[in-house]
Amino acid sequence: MIDQRQFTELHKVYPAMAALPAALQQTLRQEGVLLKAPVGQLLFDLDGPCHSFVMVTAGSIRVTMPASNGREILLYRVQTGESCVLTVSCLMGQANYPARGVVENDLTAVAISQPLFARLVEQSAAFRAFIFRYFGERLAHLMTLVEEVAFHKLDQRVAALLLGRQDVIETTHQALADELGSVREVVSRVLKDMAARGVVRLERGQIHILNRAALTQIACPNGD
Repeated sequence: MIDQRQFTELHKVYPAMAALPAALQQTLRQEGVLLKAPVGQLLFDLDGPCHSFVMVTAGSIRVTMPASNGREILLYRVQTGESCVLTVSCLMGQANYPARGVVENDLTAVAISQPLFARLVEQSAAFRAFIFRYFGERLAHLMTLVEEVAFHKLDQRVAALLLGRQDVIETTHQALADELGSVREVVSRVLKDMAARGVVRLERGQIHILNRAALTQIACPNGD
């Protein structure tokens, strides 16, 4: 059961919850489970069972696809007010997880069981619209990711990733490699080449963008 403060917070970040009929809201409050997890905690893993739907009220979850060689590729993040498309898919299809979910920032969330999730989808148009809106958005994102991995060179993908950040980026080569589904050595080689061309400056734990126009040219060599 979740208390009134937690229930109010859930309404604030998930407006679809406030649109539920009174009976469903009462059931949600009675059956919802408060979930708190620290950075690094494993929430679900490859081929693991899927029993509940998690609504994030603080923090974030990093969802990745691991490979047998220890590498992984970032699929997406689940942040406050968002939905995990793989959880939705597994709950509706009664399937195991095809990916891994790890707490990226200290997590506070409300978890509901598969039967209650199915009831909300069936009986609430607002909840159903929320679920399928995020499903469509995540699917489009994943299709873009597949295209990037399959057809774009790594230097293009590194440049595109950097372009989406501030001029001073607090990160490591390993963190970038994890996001791109590559290995640190290869990403470091690409970054060092960019540094030699005056596009970026590399410091310990930081990347400084010096020439966004050149970075854009690397990311989109044909002006696409």
